[in-house]
Amino acid sequence: MQILRHSEQTLKTALISKNPVLVSQYEKLDAGEQRLMNEAFQPASDLFGPITLHSPDWITSHPEAPQDFEQFFNKRSIYIQSIGSLGNTRIISEEYIKWLTGYCKAYFYGLRVKLLEPVPVSATRCSFRVNENTQNLQIHAGDILKFLKKKKPEDAFCIVGVTMIDLYPRDSWNFVFGQASLTDGIPFLALLLEASST
Repeated sequence: MQILRHSEQTLKTALISKNPVLVSQYEKLDAGEQRLMNEAFQPASDLFGPITLHSPDWITSHPEAPQDFEQFFNKRSIYIQSIGSLGNTRIISEEYIKWLTGYCKAYFYGLRVKLLEPVPVSATRCSFRVNENTQNLQIHAGDILKFLKKKKPEDAFCIVGVTMIDLYPRDSWNFVFGQASLTDGIPFLALLLEASST
C-alpha cells in the first residue's frame, strides 16, 4: 500500500495561474466558491488530502508527463470531424452535427466545440470491406483513429470522428459501434462513433 501526499507548494504550483482569463473567472466566483478554492492551499484541507493506493492505478501503470492546470486549461477544445456523408442531404448532415455540437457543449460545459471541415472517406486512406452478411460497406476503425490522431490540433482536449458508415475493428469482427484511443495521455485522443445502427 502506498500513500501519495502533495505539499502545499506543489498544489500552489499546479493550481495558481497568472493567465488573465483564469484570474477573471476566479474573480467572478462568489465568496463561498472562492473560499472553497482557497481551502485547497491549507495544509489541513480535506480537498487535497493524502491518497492511499491499495493497488496499482492507471497513473502508476501508465506513466505520462505531468500536466499542471495551466496546461490543462489550454487544451479546452473538442474537435468534431465528420467523415463521409451523414445523411441523404447536406441539410440532414448539418442537423446531425448541430445536434452533436449542442450536446457536447452542454455535457462538457466549459470546453469549446469546434467543427473541422468534413472529409470524404477516401481522404482517410483507411482500409474497407463489404460485410458478407449485410453487404454494407465498412471502414476500418483503427485506420480512422490513426487519421484522427494526425489531424488532432495542439489545443485539442479530444477529436471526435463521426460517420454513418459501418465500422469494423478487425477482420474477425462483424461490426463495432465505435472505438477510442487513450494512449496519448488525454482521456479521449480520438473517438469514432457510428451515427447509425447496423
